[in-house]
Parts: sequence; structure tokens; C-alpha cells
Amino acid sequence: MADILELVIITGMSGAGKTVVLQTFEDLGYFCVDNMPPSLLPKFWELVKESGKISRVCLVIDLRSRAFFDEIMTAVGSLDNTSFITTKTIFLDASDDVLVSRYKETRRNHPLTQSSGTVSEGIQKERELLTDIRSRAQWIIDTSRTTPRQLRESILEKFQDQEHGLFHIEVVSFGFKYSAPIDADIVMDVRFLPNPHYIDELRPLTGLDKAVYDYVMQQPETETFYRKFTDLLDYIIPGYKKEGKTSVTIAIGCTGGQHRSVALSERVGLHLSNDGYAVNISHRDKNKRKEAVNRS
Repeated sequence: MADILELVIITGMSGAGKTVVLQTFEDLGYFCVDNMPPSLLPKFWELVKESGKISRVCLVIDLRSRAFFDEIMTAVGSLDNTSFITTKTIFLDASDDVLVSRYKETRRNHPLTQSSGTVSEGIQKERELLTDIRSRAQWIIDTSRTTPRQLRESILEKFQDQEHGLFHIEVVSFGFKYSAPIDADIVMDVRFLPNPHYIDELRPLTGLDKAVYDYVMQQPETETFYRKFTDLLDYIIPGYKKEGKTSVTIAIGCTGGQHRSVALSERVGLHLSNDGYAVNISHRDKNKRKEAVNRS
């Protein structure tokens, strides 16, 4: 278990962007809980401490559970006084006119005026209730002139680190006869390469076997394709990161997903890993033919 557990509390004005921030922390690998009653925080942290499997938690605490709100300061204060938790509070704010505009756009009622009152009255009541916790927040973000993307980028800039990197690449091999993966960002067809399937001793093997891998990589067409394809990836993947994507899925397909696509996925994945990316390689269909033979 980690010696120190990290807790980030997201709070602030309703309509100021708490959902965007929570989703960003979820992408960063935090264990996220939305709208937990403050009275449950001490027990929740005892369970986290005992499990030893969670080291970073992000909680949203706001006025949706109005009956519990008076307990927020007590609960946060008790966590601040523990030796195994570091607490950071982010308070999201926005100007009254912007908040009113956002409520009008979504046609929602303010949580403090569900039965009666205007949105403006609800905002003023909320500001009064949140005065103390706002004064204790380590980070106050005014989202009045901030787009959701800009808000997300500001959170990533402050909380993303090398150990818990956000961006990762999935490299998956597949067989076109079983259809292409529907979630792929980049699909590459390598059926134009010489096929080991037509060599008797290679047919039952896969691209993970050295004999098949070497056969595929020794073809002149393969080497030319590999250089051009990795040059393309080296050019476009930084663009995906710049646009704020958290992952890219690269699907490489051959006829059955057993030989050529498997071998090339392994080599391309290694190339991207050597470039410093977090890479996961999987082979969706490499055993489909064997499974079909066994069933018959």
C-alpha cells in the first residue's frame, strides 16, 4: 500500500464545470466518486486504506445532496488531520451571468430552487453556503471564459505526471474475414504482403512464433511498408495528443488475423514503445482458425 493516499475534492458552484473536471481525473487514473455524502468520507477512507489497492481518489461534493452539506467542512477537516491522506480541494466558480446563461441553455433548475425561486436566487444562496469551503480551497478556477477543453487542459497540466501518464496506444491485430474493429482510429490492411498461410509448416503457427515472424519480416515489401507506416505514425500521433485524445487504437489486419497482422502489430508496437509511448498490444483473432478446427 502507498504510504500517502492522495485525495482531490472537487466542489464549487453548480454549473461551473465539475463534471468535466471529474471526467478528466477519471482519465488520469483516479478512483472517482460523484456526489458522495460527506458523512461517509471517513468510512470510505478506512476502506481505501484497508484495501491497499487505491492510492488516488477524486470526489465531487456539492449541493445536490443539500441535506448533507452542513457536514462538508467537518468531514474535510477530519481528513486533513490524518497522517495517511494528502487533501487538495479544487473550487470551480463562474460569474453569476454566465451561470444563469448555462442554466437557461440546459433548461435546468438550480438545486436550491427546485420548488420555488429563480436561478439567480439559487446562485446567491449557493455562494453564501460555499463561502467557507471556497476560502480553504487550494485551487480556485474561474470558468466564466473557459471552454470545457481549456478546463480539461488546465487540470491535465497540473495533475498529469510521468508515473501516471494519460495518453496510451492500443495496437490490435485482426482478420478482415471477422470484420474490422469498430473502435479503431487507424486501420491498416496488410493483405498485400506474402501470406505464410500457403506454407504448410507455417500454417498452424501465428505471428508470435519466430518462424512466421521472420518469414513476414524478411519480405522486401514488408520492410518498405514498415518504414513508411511508422514514419506516418511518428508524424500523426503527436497530433492526436495535441488535440486532447487520451488514447489511439491502431488496428492492423490481414485475412485471418493469424500471421501477417500479428507479426507486424508486434513490431509496430515495439517501435511506438521505444518512442516513449505507453503501448498495449493485443491479437483479437490469432486463434480463431485453431478454435474453428477444434470445434469441427
